Amino acid sequence: MIPTPDLSHLKAADYENVYEPAEDTFILLDALENDLNELRALGAAVCLEIGSGSGCVSTFMGTLLGPSTSLFLCTDINPHAARATSLTGQQNRVVVHPVLTSLTASLLPRLRRAVDVLLFNPPYVPTDTGEAVDGQGGIAGAWAGGLTGMDLTEPVLEQLDELMSERGRFYLVAVKENDPVGIVRRMGEKGFKGEIVLKRRTGRELLHVLRFTR
Repeated sequence: MIPTPDLSHLKAADYENVYEPAEDTFILLDALENDLNELRALGAAVCLEIGSGSGCVSTFMGTLLGPSTSLFLCTDINPHAARATSLTGQQNRVVVHPVLTSLTASLLPRLRRAVDVLLFNPPYVPTDTGEAVDGQGGIAGAWAGGLTGMDLTEPVLEQLDELMSERGRFYLVAVKENDPVGIVRRMGEKGFKGEIVLKRRTGRELLHVLRFTR
């Protein structure tokens, strides 16, 4: 079992501005660990996490892959999250590279079809659209997803063909309200192979991890 990254350097004050890892984080870690052998065999050159928050997921990915030449890029619009991601990498001796940007805004076209592992645990909670927009850059932006919870997921799905390498894998966290089956179907119509690889109920949420390949 790959241990969850050490987050002891982050304190309560940090979590006032940065999303604290919770069940949606941990189900993504479990899905990655389930694919341990395949991910190691992939020999990923570029791993990209969109919305890295505390840096827990990218740091876990670095630990999972072990010593490698992989580049771990982590985007977030929240400067507090970018700082936390950097510190989490340092705390766990994993080299991560935070990029302060919205989604993938500053990465294309340079990373066109270059991302071997793409990770996204988006703000998926259905909320008022204004709340989702207002929350960007702050802690509310870590969970407020607009009317269907898909305001930030949809742009990433639209960019998937540009981002993902021919051998790439995309792991996406969603809840029942986001219509995971519908997401898989829609992406299938665009030529991607998708499946729900993990489901877990936590409180009122039914969490899903979706995996896409070409």
